[in-house]
Amino acid sequence: MKAGWLVATEGCLPSALGARVRLAAGKLSVSDGPFTEAKELVGGFAILRTRSKQEAIELAKPFLPVAGEGECELRQLYEVGEETCGRSAAGS
Repeated sequence: MKAGWLVATEGCLPSALGARVRLAAGKLSVSDGPFTEAKELVGGFAILRTRSKQEAIELAKPFLPVAGEGECELRQLYEVGEETCGRSAAGS
């Protein structure tokens, strides 16, 4: 935390305790967990504040051995009034 890049990190509880709310063809449906058919599962998340995608990639490399076996998907959060890489990508 001294470097100031870790904003938050949390683990997710088992999907057996959750639910899915889905909107399809204008109709809402709710399904209770567990979701055993899922091929991919979000086990937790971390929010990092970085200046670039490359910096986020470099921070993920030492983070994974601490978090454990698996992979990190890096996604940018939308912040009102902030320049985003999504906006930059749309313009290129």
